[in-house]
Amino acid sequence: MLAQRDLANAIRFLSMDAVQQANSGHPGMPMGMADIAEVLWNNFLKHNPANPNWINRDRFVLSNGHGSMLLYSVLHLSGYDLTIDDLKNFRKLKSRTPGHPEYAITPGVEATTGPLGQGFANAVGMALAENILANEFNKPGYKIIDHYTYCFVGDGCLMEGISHEAASLAGALGVNKLIVLWDDNGISIDGEVINWFKDDTAQRFEAYGWNVIRGVDGHDATAIKAAITKARSSSDKPTLICCKTQIGYGAPKLAGSEKTHGAPLGAEEIKGTRAKLAWEHVPFTIPDAVYAAWDARAKGNEAEATWQQEFAAYKALYPELANELQRRFNKELPRDWASDIAALIHTTQNSMPEIASRKASQNVLDHITKILPELLGGSADLSGSNLTTHKQLQAVLPNKLAGNYIYYGVREFGMSAIMNGIALHGGFIPYGGTFLTFADYARNAVRMSAMMHQRVIYVYSHDSIGLGEDGPTHQPIEHLTMLRITPNVSVWRPCDAVETVVAWQSAIEQVSGPTCLALSRQNLPAYWRSETMLAQIRCGGYILQDCSDFPDAIIIATGSEVELAVAAADALSRQGKKIRVVSMPCVNLFLQQSATYRSEVLPETVTARVVVEAGAKEFWYQFTGLQGKVVGLDTFGESAPTKDVYQSMGLTVDAVVTAVQQCLKSNGE
Repeated sequence: MLAQRDLANAIRFLSMDAVQQANSGHPGMPMGMADIAEVLWNNFLKHNPANPNWINRDRFVLSNGHGSMLLYSVLHLSGYDLTIDDLKNFRKLKSRTPGHPEYAITPGVEATTGPLGQGFANAVGMALAENILANEFNKPGYKIIDHYTYCFVGDGCLMEGISHEAASLAGALGVNKLIVLWDDNGISIDGEVINWFKDDTAQRFEAYGWNVIRGVDGHDATAIKAAITKARSSSDKPTLICCKTQIGYGAPKLAGSEKTHGAPLGAEEIKGTRAKLAWEHVPFTIPDAVYAAWDARAKGNEAEATWQQEFAAYKALYPELANELQRRFNKELPRDWASDIAALIHTTQNSMPEIASRKASQNVLDHITKILPELLGGSADLSGSNLTTHKQLQAVLPNKLAGNYIYYGVREFGMSAIMNGIALHGGFIPYGGTFLTFADYARNAVRMSAMMHQRVIYVYSHDSIGLGEDGPTHQPIEHLTMLRITPNVSVWRPCDAVETVVAWQSAIEQVSGPTCLALSRQNLPAYWRSETMLAQIRCGGYILQDCSDFPDAIIIATGSEVELAVAAADALSRQGKKIRVVSMPCVNLFLQQSATYRSEVLPETVTARVVVEAGAKEFWYQFTGLQGKVVGLDTFGESAPTKDVYQSMGLTVDAVVTAVQQCLKSNGE
């Protein structure tokens, strides 16, 4: 009869053999956490290998993602579409088993977890989404949303600051049905962590408001099972299970050593491990009995079939709720969305409000939250400044996890990674606000949003030196460039209320990939547009103001600097120059347009081009060429009223006029 240790050893040997064949990877963690994974997957995890996207599955996140072979092994063993050849191709080019788990590459991988700690925060977001959805959709006798989120973490995850942010918020809110299993092996790359990580982790999590289960032997299946059972009995808190393990468990010479962390064990050590653990099988060979014991396909199909029957009964009683849940998980927008947002664009154009784009954004939220219940907003303690609140706001409160707005506290990185988890879970479109300059704190989570193609909306207000008196620490300079050059990210910097509506429209309709909205603190003028111009805003760049003939020069601008561009064009027109003004609120969308459209907006024969933006210059030279100029910033800002800062930094109408004149002069015009 097979023992649970035999099943765990299948993980160990698949992992160490794959790392050895790849001559690269991390065998120590899979060997150390194999017993925990075996108990969790075979005794508790509710999932269906035939349908990795089943709505009511348990979520499993491997935050210590360097141990990816553990996850690939259990996915393969339990019956997912991941073959033994896929495991043999570990870390090979274009394989389905990359070095760290990647969402949408490997069936069953719930999140891309490379940078340590982010998977932990993703798991908090998934569990939070489960709680809020359950409170919205479940009815007496029908627990349509009812699953757990499990997360593996290592010492490195818990050293990272993001783990503090996410754990603190989860404890404060009482995020239930979140179970985190800590691989407490005391080892990281540099050796024994006691020399640089002396936290009392259990007390730390208790202080956050978590349940903590201490002193679990991570190699004792009975103890692990008892701990998870106890954790599942919690009804009002997340749980941390402290599992004492040995990295590289089973290796005769290297077990317990940092040498097993990130390098192959070597042929002799693997041979010794086979002998020590009585594993007589050659590499990548799993006995039929072990496969049979791991196979979760029948159990998974039965679990989903039972849920489908329950959902059918639920739908008969609550058809509107059932259809709404399915719509949201299918990422479909309401039937009237297109006409509704078009009406809002026209209403805004006709009223032409001269307001800050952050206020215009709030006006949009007041409108669209009435028709998009899946919008789940928030701010990192700047709600009144970002203006991310709205008239339909219902705050998600401690131990009352229902509503549409999360007060994240001063946790920009945690907020962003939690939003990734919410998006990955499904059923919501998360958005969260902070100042643009604090995108630095959130940077790596934004990168993960982009890598996973998740529809997460980052509301970044106070987008320039225009915020004024708070000074250079709060005035973003390089941030727009940093975001724009990140693959799969759409960055909108609207120049008025109409462009702000379109920016939100684009963010909502862009199912694949995050959007950053860079919004002004100061009021902005409104601009008239024809129907054609209104439609062209969605192209990312368009002619906002034109001359009666072919232009002598083109001024390109975004956001608050469009006002400077228009004023400069008017001044130059009075001098007899033919000037075109192009508003380019979303560069990446403009670059995706056809060559024909781009040349219509920016004719190649017009080489006198000037870009004006209150940000770093370098990004914009792709549009000006060697003969053009950029009126922007190459230094940090100043603390002073907005007009004084713009004047001192050389962002003035006169500066733009002079730049255009110099371009025309150099062209002999």
